[in-house]
Amino acid sequence: MGRERAVGSGVEAELARHTGVEIHGNSIRIVFMWRKRRCRETLGLPVTKANIKHAAQLRAAVLHDIKLGRFDYARHFPDSRQAHNYSNTRDERLHALLARYKPLKAVDITEETESRYNIALDICIDLLGKDRLGSVLLPEDIQKLRVELIGTRATSTTNHYLATLAGFLAWCEANSYCRPGLANACTRFEMTDRDPDPLTKAELDALLNRGCLHPMDRAAVTLAVYTGLRPGELCALAREDIDLVKGQIHVNRAITSRGTFKLPKTGKKRIVLLLPPALEACKELLDIDHGIGSQVVTVQLTRHESIQETVTPLISPVVQARRKKVNPWFIPTSWNSKWANIQRRAKIRPRRPYQTRHTYACWCLVARGNLAFIAKQMGHKDFTMLVQVYAKWMDDESPSELQHIWAGMQKAA
Repeated sequence: MGRERAVGSGVEAELARHTGVEIHGNSIRIVFMWRKRRCRETLGLPVTKANIKHAAQLRAAVLHDIKLGRFDYARHFPDSRQAHNYSNTRDERLHALLARYKPLKAVDITEETESRYNIALDICIDLLGKDRLGSVLLPEDIQKLRVELIGTRATSTTNHYLATLAGFLAWCEANSYCRPGLANACTRFEMTDRDPDPLTKAELDALLNRGCLHPMDRAAVTLAVYTGLRPGELCALAREDIDLVKGQIHVNRAITSRGTFKLPKTGKKRIVLLLPPALEACKELLDIDHGIGSQVVTVQLTRHESIQETVTPLISPVVQARRKKVNPWFIPTSWNSKWANIQRRAKIRPRRPYQTRHTYACWCLVARGNLAFIAKQMGHKDFTMLVQVYAKWMDDESPSELQHIWAGMQKAA
C-alpha cells in the first residue's frame, strides 16, 4: 500500500514538471496548439515516469517543428484519426508562398499585367500578415481583408485586388498550402453599372473650337470620336497605319502607361473603316511635319514572343513640347492630361478619354448601324458587349424601328 502511494506521488511529481502532458484514462496524452486549434493526442502508453518524460520530449519535438513551419501531423502521429485531416496541408509562410507563386504566374501574363498583379498581391499579403502560415488562414481572415480594402479604395480597385488574390489562394489550395475554400471567400463587390456618357455634337464642337489649341489636337480628338479607338490604340498609331486610298486605319498595336507596345486589347489586329471626318483628320495629321523619323519599336505578342516594327508616330507630344527631350509617343497617362486640359478650356462636363469610344458606339447605334459591323470596327469579339452596354441607345433612341424593318422588307421583296 505504501509502495503504491510512493509510485503514484512520483508520477504526479513528474507530471507536474511537464506542461502539455496529461493522463487520459490509463494512458498518457499530450496537448498542443496548431493552426489555432487545440490538438490532443493519446499515445497509448501506460502511465509511468519514463513514459511521461518520453511524452514531454515528443511534445517538444512537435512544438519545434511547428515553430519551423515543417510540422507533419501524419509523421508524428501516423495512427491518429486526425492525421488524414491534417496531412493534406503543408506549412509555409505567406511571403515564401508568394515569392514562389509570382514567377510561376508571370510566364502566362504580360509584363504590364505582372506589374499590376504584383502590386495587388503585395498589398493583400501585407494586410493579411506576410509572416503568417498559409495553413492557418480562415475564410474570416479574407472577409476582414475585404472590409479593409473597400474602406480605403474604389470598388473597381478592390475587386481587382480580390480577383488577383483569389488566383494566388487557388494555387495554394491546389498545392495543399492552405485549406480549401479560401479562394471562394474572395467575393467581389457588386458595382453599379455605369452608363456610357457620350459627347453631344455641341460638346464636340466646343472641344474642337475652344478646347484644342493646335491642329494636331483637333485632328486627334476628331479621329478618336469618329473611329472609337481606345486611348492606347490612338496613341500608338503610326503614319504607316493610315491608308488614305482605301480610307482605313490598321490598328496594329497599343501603347501602355509604361511606354511599351502590345497588341490591341483582344490580342488581334483590326482594320477600321474611316467615316469622312476621320478620313479628313488623318489627312491633317499626315500633313503635320513633326520632324520625327522612323522608330524601331518592340511589340509584345505574348510573354515570350515579340516582333519589331519600324514605324513613325502619327500623334506626338514633340509637336507642342517645350522641353528638348520628349518621348515621341503619347502614352495613355499623358493623353489623359491633354484631354483634361482640352475639356477645361472647352468648359464642358469632364469625362474620361474612354468616353470618345462610347461616343462613337452610341452615335453609330442611334444611326441604326449594323451591330456586327460596329462591333468589328471597335474590336469586340462579338456584338454581345454592344447589346449589354449600349442597350439604352438601341431601344430608346429608335422608336420607329418597326417601320424601318418593314421598309427594308418591302425593298427586298
